[in-house]
Amino acid sequence: MTALTEFSRLESSGLWRASPDNQRREVTVSLGNATLVILDSADRPLTHWSLPAVERLNAGERPALFTPASDGTETLEISDELMISAMEKVRKTVNSRRYRPGRLRNVGLLTTTVFILGIVVFWLPNALIREAQNVIPTVKRAEIGMTLLNHIQHITGQTCRSPLGTQALEALHIRALGPDAGGQVFVVPSGPDAAIYLPGGLIVINRDLIEDTEDPSTVGGHIIAAAAQLRIQDPLEALLKYSGIRATFTLLTQGEITPEALRSYAETLFANPPQRADDAILLDMFANAQMPITPYAFAVDVTGETTLSLIEADPMQGRPIREILTDTEWISLQGICIK
Repeated sequence: MTALTEFSRLESSGLWRASPDNQRREVTVSLGNATLVILDSADRPLTHWSLPAVERLNAGERPALFTPASDGTETLEISDELMISAMEKVRKTVNSRRYRPGRLRNVGLLTTTVFILGIVVFWLPNALIREAQNVIPTVKRAEIGMTLLNHIQHITGQTCRSPLGTQALEALHIRALGPDAGGQVFVVPSGPDAAIYLPGGLIVINRDLIEDTEDPSTVGGHIIAAAAQLRIQDPLEALLKYSGIRATFTLLTQGEITPEALRSYAETLFANPPQRADDAILLDMFANAQMPITPYAFAVDVTGETTLSLIEADPMQGRPIREILTDTEWISLQGICIK
C-alpha cells in the first residue's frame, strides 16, 4: 500500500495544528500501512490521516509541512529527515498509481451512450458497478475504506491503539490471513458482535470480541470470518448497491463518492453487518490458516447449537496447532483499549 516495504513501522515527532485558529502542539507521528496516526504525549490518537489523501504544502523546504486535505486547515510539521523521506516516497507512489479522471470520465460517457441506445434500465446499475469494480484502483479503495472507518469512529469513538497491542494485532492479522493479505485490522471501543470488512482490506472489530475470550484463536476467527465476506461480495460492490446508480456514476466519472453517501452507508453497515459466510467457505479459510474453528464457533453461539456443523467439521481437530500468539502478545492485544 505505502511502498515502504523496508519499514514495518516508522515514528517521529512533529508539530500538529488542528486549524489555523489553534496553537501548534507537539505530537508523535506514526506511519502505518494505510494511515498516518497523530498521537498526543500520552500516546492517545488525536486523528488519523488517510495516506492517499496527504499533500505537501511546501515542497523542498524544511521543516516539511503536510495536510490531509487540499484546504490545508489541518497541518503537520515534520523535521525528521527519515520520516520526510518516507512521506515523500508514499506521495510519489500514490501519485504514480492514482486513477486517471479522464479515463474514468470516458468510461462513464461510453456507458451513458450505451444507455441512450436502448440498454434496459435494469441492466445499467449492475453494469456500472461491475465497471467500477474493474477500474477503481487499490489506492482509491483504501481511501474509501478509511473514510468509512472515520464515520464509524464518530459512532464508536477513536480506534484503540497501544504500541505492543498494535504489534500483536498485526501479528494476529498475518497469522489469520497470511503475509500477503494486505489491509489492516482496527479495534473500536464498541460495536456489533461480528467484525466488518471494508474496502481496501480494512477490518473493524469490537473490543468486546477480544476482551471476552481467553483464546487468541477466537479473535483470529473473527478476522477470518470478516475476510470471508469478500468471497460473498466485494465490499465496494455492496457500498455502490446501497448508494445507488448516481453514486456509482459519480465515482466512475469524477472518482469520488459524496460524504453524505459514505456516512449513511457506514452507519447502516455498522448497525447491520453482513451475514456470516457459508460453512464451506469458513472451513476452507480456517483450514488454510491452520487455525481451529471451534473457539470461534462457540463465541458466535455459546451453546454451539447453531454452529454445530462448524464444530463437528473443525479442520484442526486432533491435529497440532501452530502458535497463534505468544502469551506476551496476547496480553498486549487484550489490553489494547486500556488507557
